[in-house]
Amino acid sequence: MTQGRPLLNRRLAEFGTTIFAEMSALAVRTGSINLGQGFPDTDGPEEVREAAVRALRDGRGNQYPPGPGVPELRTAIADHQQRRYGLVHDPDTEVLVTAGATEAIAASLLALLEPGDEVIALEPYYDSYAACIAMAGAVRVPVTLRPEPSTRAYRLDLDELRAAVTPRTRLILLNTPHNPTGTVLTREELGAIAALAIERDLLVVTDEVYEHLVFEGEHLPLASFPGMRERTVTIGSAGKTYSFTGWKVGWITASPELVSAVRSAKQFLTYVSAGPFQYAVAEALRLPDSYYDALCAELRAGRDLLSDGLTEAGFEVYRPAGTYFVTTDIRPLGESDGFAFCRALPERCGVVAIPNAVFYDHREQGAPFVRFAFCKRKGVLEEAVDRLKRL
Repeated sequence: MTQGRPLLNRRLAEFGTTIFAEMSALAVRTGSINLGQGFPDTDGPEEVREAAVRALRDGRGNQYPPGPGVPELRTAIADHQQRRYGLVHDPDTEVLVTAGATEAIAASLLALLEPGDEVIALEPYYDSYAACIAMAGAVRVPVTLRPEPSTRAYRLDLDELRAAVTPRTRLILLNTPHNPTGTVLTREELGAIAALAIERDLLVVTDEVYEHLVFEGEHLPLASFPGMRERTVTIGSAGKTYSFTGWKVGWITASPELVSAVRSAKQFLTYVSAGPFQYAVAEALRLPDSYYDALCAELRAGRDLLSDGLTEAGFEVYRPAGTYFVTTDIRPLGESDGFAFCRALPERCGVVAIPNAVFYDHREQGAPFVRFAFCKRKGVLEEAVDRLKRL
């Protein structure tokens, strides 16, 4: 401490230690089933793991890989985008590999924002959004996705979104499929967002890491809408799609001008990362459609197993259309404080969850809601459901 000054930047001090670290430590201490943090409890395809081993043995990527990412991965990303969505990208100028999606978010916001710019984000939102906006010196403007008990789904109010845009708005930060609510934005909603961005000359950063985890509806990249390719930064990741969250391989695709801007910020964050894993992810991106179909089917079964069990335990369940999280309302259980409920839950029944309020600026909006992850083995989910019935 120097002359009484705090050591942590005041913009970041409000975030402190994340609830994820707190709840994961609580899971270990109590021997609870951790349905809080979103990581699978099984590894991804064996052939992809073997590809990483081959890269290590062959000496590929053990030293600094190229700054934009290894050519094999950039080409695979571009091919994947074209095959799945009809989006054509030049792998040399329109693809940038990052240290996971979190770095892609940070680099994009640091590159594209000036202090005082306003950023619209859909709340509840992934917690790093708020921290990265703060680090860029920008202003967070939340637009709230609201739960509809009649449909058991969260919906975007497009009028509220439009009203949030001011002359200071620079960028919309979009996440679909949406964590934590599981909402998948529709073609009509995305079309309205695209029209608004064009009308008000806004950039859009789209976090699409759950693009392959859609159970109802369809994933539509915003960049595929007319007039959006040149103003959209699309973020993807291998972690969720291939169950390798520890590899930290993400990417952006965008116009050459936007990629160049983001790369200018990214090079001062990690410079490069995950060299051997980049070659393995290049092979993963070439997996057949049957892989993605099987992944969705397995996760849909997990979603239904956990959702049904939570309903039986007395929760009001908002069954997600995508991602691998399910949001619940704890008020039918006589509870209203998600933080207190989650901190007590491990001792009460041996399960860990996350309070949704941590994802909100308007904490009161998220106070009675709790998120559970279902990206776990069937036996683990069955045991968690049995334990939750003790409530």
